[in-house]
Amino acid sequence: MKAMLKRFFMITAAVAAGFLLAQTTVRHPGAPSWWPDRERDRNVRYFREVMQTVKENYYDGSKSDYHSLTRAALKGMVGQLDPHSEFMTADEFAETEEDLSSEFSGVGIQVEERDNRIWVVTPIAGTPAEEAGIRRGDQLVKVDGRFLENPTLDKTIKLIRGKPGSEVTLTMVRAPQTREMDFKLKRQRILMPSVRNASMRSDGIGYLQITQFSEPTGSEFADTLARMEKEGLRGLVIDLRNNPGGLLTSAIDVCNEFFDRNELVVYTQGRTPDSRENFKADGKHPPRTYPITILVNGGTASAAEIVTGAMQDTRRAVVIGERTFGKGSVQSVIEMDNGEGMRLTTARYYTPSGRVIHEHGVEPQAVVEISEDDESKIRLQQSRIELNEPSEFTERFGFAPIPDVQLQTAEEVLTGLLAVQVAKK
Repeated sequence: MKAMLKRFFMITAAVAAGFLLAQTTVRHPGAPSWWPDRERDRNVRYFREVMQTVKENYYDGSKSDYHSLTRAALKGMVGQLDPHSEFMTADEFAETEEDLSSEFSGVGIQVEERDNRIWVVTPIAGTPAEEAGIRRGDQLVKVDGRFLENPTLDKTIKLIRGKPGSEVTLTMVRAPQTREMDFKLKRQRILMPSVRNASMRSDGIGYLQITQFSEPTGSEFADTLARMEKEGLRGLVIDLRNNPGGLLTSAIDVCNEFFDRNELVVYTQGRTPDSRENFKADGKHPPRTYPITILVNGGTASAAEIVTGAMQDTRRAVVIGERTFGKGSVQSVIEMDNGEGMRLTTARYYTPSGRVIHEHGVEPQAVVEISEDDESKIRLQQSRIELNEPSEFTERFGFAPIPDVQLQTAEEVLTGLLAVQVAKK
């Protein structure tokens, strides 16, 4: 085995079309074990017997050569572990490396494979998918008119991606309806500011939205925070609803603006006690004592859950909304011989207090649920803030703007916390 290339991902359920993957790279040599393992050797002999039987007896020799059978077996062995682990051929591994280091063109949806079906985790704000009206929970059944049979994430994403400006038609089914809905989308480079819609009320309560955790998120957040503080910020709403995650380093950068030097933000834990790795803040920020609320929902995943859990654990923020998605596993990319490789789940993320995120999510202190229809309308309102006239918005989209009750609750909580601060002086 070649040197191991280990990257930490924040995947909401694997690679998403139009979504930048998270990565932190560590290199170290692999260490083969020379101690005999009788159970392993017995199973390897049995595997060889089965492969030889298939090779000699399967009717189509073009499908039963040793190379094809071995790759099929490796894919099955790794792929059955969980939806995020995968053995990759040389071409697939090279494509993964490219995805991790460069932009790609897509339509802006994060998807997951569940029960042999492809589901939308969330459309990314400001992308063709969101603008067309695709929603969290939609099931993707066709791409360009072709049914997805035994779909995998990588195969599905490859079908959705393409050259910028080219078109793709995605067919969705939205519960409880059973009829199919076609969305004709134009692919584009998914590159946009991740800190959006910053504003502040006259009483000093500010608001900003983080749509995903990409490379510049930390600096965008710090710059926005500094500007709002100069304008008299007294309380802050951080909106992480439908944020699918992204880079671990960017999540830590955001927490850096509030955490003390060497304070634990998050840690990972693998199968052995000595595999724990701590990620701590550098504490390079001015003192900040104003109250903070964080808005979350079922589309809040991965890196966004790390920020939410860390701020909640350390009592730096009140979390409001709905339980988060629950994606907190670490995928390592391991380079093998012949240019092939694996994406293997090697650890899980934990909040500073030791809470596991994966398959649990983060529970808000104040639960405020809204319907899928209202959520979709609010997302549309957030992406069309330039339409500040209600009549213009209604004419364009066929409904009048609705109140954001989750945001209203967050602002009410901040108002109450500010009143308590004043009373204590």
